[in-house]
Amino acid sequence: MLASPFRRLSQSIFLILFLVSFFYVCWPYGVKPAQEGWIIADLDFKDLDQNSGHLSFSIPEGAAAQLNSGQDCYLSLNSELGEQINLGLFEIQTLTSMEVSLSGKNGLSSDLLDSILFSESGWSLHETEPGKWPSHHADHLARKEIIPAEIILMIDPLVSISTAIASKSWIWSLISGGVILIACILIPRGFCGYICPLGTVIDLFDRFVGTHWKRWRIAKDGWWVHIKYYLLTGVLLAALSGVLISGYFSAIPVITRAMLFIGDPIQTVWMRGSHLVPPMNAGHWLSIILFFAVLALGLLKPRFWCKYVCPSGAVFSIGNLFRISERKVESSCIHCNKCVTVCPFDAIKPDFTTRTTDCTLCQTCGGVCPTHAIKFVDRWNSFDLKPVNDPPTGETTLGRRGFLGLMGGAALGITGGLGAAVTTKMFGARLSDNPESLPVRPPGSVPEQEFLQMCIRCGECFKACPNHVLQPMGFSQGLEGLWTPEVNANWAGCDSSCNACGQVCPTGAIRALPLEEKKAARMGLAIVNETTCLPFAEREACQLCVDECAAAGYHAIEFTRVGTQVDDTGQIIPDSGFLAPVVLPEQCVGCGLCQTRCHGINVEQKSIPQQSAIVIKAGPGNEDRTMDGSYVEMRKEREAQKPLPNPENNSIPETLEDPFGDPF
Repeated sequence: MLASPFRRLSQSIFLILFLVSFFYVCWPYGVKPAQEGWIIADLDFKDLDQNSGHLSFSIPEGAAAQLNSGQDCYLSLNSELGEQINLGLFEIQTLTSMEVSLSGKNGLSSDLLDSILFSESGWSLHETEPGKWPSHHADHLARKEIIPAEIILMIDPLVSISTAIASKSWIWSLISGGVILIACILIPRGFCGYICPLGTVIDLFDRFVGTHWKRWRIAKDGWWVHIKYYLLTGVLLAALSGVLISGYFSAIPVITRAMLFIGDPIQTVWMRGSHLVPPMNAGHWLSIILFFAVLALGLLKPRFWCKYVCPSGAVFSIGNLFRISERKVESSCIHCNKCVTVCPFDAIKPDFTTRTTDCTLCQTCGGVCPTHAIKFVDRWNSFDLKPVNDPPTGETTLGRRGFLGLMGGAALGITGGLGAAVTTKMFGARLSDNPESLPVRPPGSVPEQEFLQMCIRCGECFKACPNHVLQPMGFSQGLEGLWTPEVNANWAGCDSSCNACGQVCPTGAIRALPLEEKKAARMGLAIVNETTCLPFAEREACQLCVDECAAAGYHAIEFTRVGTQVDDTGQIIPDSGFLAPVVLPEQCVGCGLCQTRCHGINVEQKSIPQQSAIVIKAGPGNEDRTMDGSYVEMRKEREAQKPLPNPENNSIPETLEDPFGDPF
């Protein structure tokens, strides 16, 4: 700590920034939905003042106590289907105990006047905008996200480079990765020495655990010293083959998943209750084991992962070739060996000069040098330097790792990368085999093949998702789908006020959609199983899915009457049979709220059906998944392409027929 106080301070700041971003900014439970406000119903239209354009309505007795002259409010019209049609914002001009006069804040259009003058339905006044989609989750994240929650992931260049190669597309985080690489020209491998939260956690582990457990310490370097370059070669070759494996080994995804699978359950139990922690699968345990394996490598040598294994570090090591600053040793060096002992990155040769590809300019060595012989200057500085190879190092220009080791390692990296690509594809998603059984992905996800090539399995979307709607896949899609997000609608449905998953995705695998776009993006389609649905099976009345869909604002499920009975004369008996749910495909976005409600009540509490009678299905025709474009416009285009009703063929499918003509 005393040898490099600035580095320790920087490490602490970025670790705290990472933890705050993950556990506070991405924590989605800090706010509650806004209250709807007062509603005054049963207004009657009385008059329209031709000169002022003011509208007069009679109001129920006692309602005037909630109103004030000059107050803004919303006027709505109750449709024949019971829906409230928002007519806009109005200002109260005059007010009496029985009457209110309103003026439109945005004027009165001819369509609005027609609605007012010729409608026979009821009217209502609202304090808040009726029918407005709630946005408490989206607003809450926007308020907290002063800097992007995924900022640390964005500046890991291996993440963006490998993703861009695998998907063969532009990844916006390439910009931030490029910026940090340019910064490292001034401070070589500065990310590793000053920023990386995984490196800081490894430092803490080495200090509090590794220093007390020296049984497995290795004294000399061996074949492992270039593992990071072999891994980097394998990761990039796999990416060229269209397989993204950087998320398994890159520094920041490793620690982010660890915080998700270890820290998030603890936070959820503490702040919300153990019953809200989703069950773990084999993928969870594999990620946890990988994280602790990274820490355990420190028992062999401090910061073993950072020195020899981390492929993200290898990217920065290659970037060091373009450095403009460098560690130099002056002739006053007394060969005390303190710098070699204290260096956290094995960047100092036995002759006390620098392995420039490994040095992070952390300045720890300078802090312990008794003669102040170490300086950090531009790479071309040659003033009063100690002789090279004194004492002799025995290293060639390729380093002590040796030429043969380098060639063998390169061959191993190439073989491993290609082997990983082939293995992942062989035991992967096999999308062409069964395209109808695709997992339900988050709203705004790019097409499945590109999704698997762009998702780095970091876990940010899981953390930001309210109620753990998104959960990590296990091995159901093989290695290719491991740790990728899918919607578990039996556990929870996608909240209509949330767009967090796209906002925190660092690679664009989930597009960052405004809330209006998100609510039009189809994740899947709700399918009713008529053999297990209680009304269709004529077992009992149930409208859980209809109510849930209406409450969310989608109104994508309507009623049809089934099981009607007839009397002795052949006439239909009124109110006989059951009202059963019918999904409107053009309205459904596959949020899963209907499935959650059906599963939670009918399956878990009542144990009537064995599985939810309404489930969300993805696949062709059921979802919207594009690399770009507007989902709102896509919906409009679909509606415009719908065939107009043919008056000569006005038949209705039997399951949708309403024998009473009631507007369900």
